Parts: sequence; structure tokens; C-alpha cells
Amino acid sequence: MLTAARAKALVAPLNALLATWDSRARIGFDPVELPHRYARPEDIEVSALLCTSLAYGRVDLFKPKLEQLLAAMGESPADFAAGFDPARHRRVFEGFVYRFNLAADVGLLVAGMGAMLRAHGSLAAAFRTELPLREGLADFTGRLRATPREPIVRALGPLRGLDHLLPDPLRGGSCKRLLLFLRWMVRGPDAVDFGLWEIPTAKLVIPLDTHIARMSRLLGLTARKDLSWRTAEEITASLRRLDAADPVKYDFALCHYGMSGACPLRPVRENCAGCPLRSACKVGRRILG
Repeated sequence: MLTAARAKALVAPLNALLATWDSRARIGFDPVELPHRYARPEDIEVSALLCTSLAYGRVDLFKPKLEQLLAAMGESPADFAAGFDPARHRRVFEGFVYRFNLAADVGLLVAGMGAMLRAHGSLAAAFRTELPLREGLADFTGRLRATPREPIVRALGPLRGLDHLLPDPLRGGSCKRLLLFLRWMVRGPDAVDFGLWEIPTAKLVIPLDTHIARMSRLLGLTARKDLSWRTAEEITASLRRLDAADPVKYDFALCHYGMSGACPLRPVRENCAGCPLRSACKVGRRILG
């Protein structure tokens, strides 16, 4: 974790990134664009969990898949999920394939969300906020996976990647997509996140992917190289030294700064010279002297 002095030195560069980075311009390169098309909180929740669950690999490959699914679900994803019948709605998911996941995997996720909506009225009400975040998330995904499978398999075919679609946070993986869903729901409302769930932002853990991991090592937020829950917690603990109330506020900007090519894997001197993070970055300081 960062020292107090190192944390103090990081505040200005990271705030400069937030001030200069146009998050609105990057929405179109992110699955968060799709839930922003809805107004009802329940529709935002359901579309957001569907979008984050399938948000792996290249955005230009999974985003069209998500757009097709949401279009087939109609004007209200929440109403569709609450009334989902695998046999009656089989054409919505029939033939769906995206890398590790098949139609039945997505059908089970939608059925699980529907069961929560019928029982609690919203996904927010189904999330057990009295538990620590990791345990609460494990309980939430466990109940989604517990949906009866036989009707779904009979209508849509075999399950293939359910554990990938809805991972168990207690098994040690970073669970990036689940933590991304929580960030969308808890932070904000702002240009990116929705601020719908009443969970303190201080409890959030950063959604850890390859971009965040690389940027975090460059900035000294962690020295760890694995994409695990432990690494995500270590990066978040470092960020709490900067802002204890909202440790993941830099996530979207940092992730897209790396993803966009502004901070390429192979350093480019010209990019480093114009980078707001150069004074805090190990590579930037070495290149520029």
C-alpha cells in the first residue's frame, strides 16, 4: 500500500487526468452506453448486469451481441426478465454464442434476475448490504446461479460457461465484471455511473482488468502482477489513501486511458511528454528524465 507521502504526490496528477480526460467521449467505447438508454431504475439494473456479465474480450465484438439481446428483450429489460419463460421466449436467445457462453447461460442469468425482481421488486433490494461487500456479492451471484436449470436447458440447450458468466468472489478471482456492475450502480450519478444503489462508495473495490493492473503498477498502487481479488483489494487500499470516501473514482479514466492508446503498452516519448500522469509514472519519469 502507498505511503502517505506517495499518496499525497499522486493526488494532483490523478485529478489532472480526471479534469482533462473526456469521459463522455469514451462512453461509446464502453458497454455502459447501453444502460444509459433506459430511464427506469429496474431497466438500468437489468441491462447493466447483462452488459457487465458479457463484457469480456473486445468491445467491438461483445457490444453488438448485447445490443441484439437488449433489442430482442423489448422496451423494458426488467419487464422481460420478470416475465421470462424459457420456452415462450426461446427465440430471444436461441443460437446465441459469445466465446465461453451459450444461450442457456444468458437465459439462466435473465431468469435469475427475474426471480429477484418478482421477490424483491428490484435487484438493489435483493442485494444483502448488511454483509461485507465480497460476501454480499457472493450471496447475490449464488442466488442468481441457483435458478432452476432444467426448463432453461430443455428450451435453450446446454450450459457451458456459467461459472465464467457469474463467478464466485470467494474463489479468489478479481471478479472484474461484477465489481464493474457495482461501480455503475453505486457511484454517481454522473456522466458514467448511475448512483442507484444505497451502498457507501467507500466499500467499493476496483474492477481489475489488464488495463487497470498495468496503470496501477506504473503509478505504484501495487507491485502485484496477478489479476486476483487480493490485487484488486491492494490497489483499492492504495486509492483509499487518496480518497477514502470514493476510492474507485479514477477507475473509468485510468482504464480508458490505457485502453485508448493514450498510454500504450510500448511507451511513446511524445505520449509521455503530454501525459498528466507523467510526474507520478515510473516509465514517464524514466523516459523524460
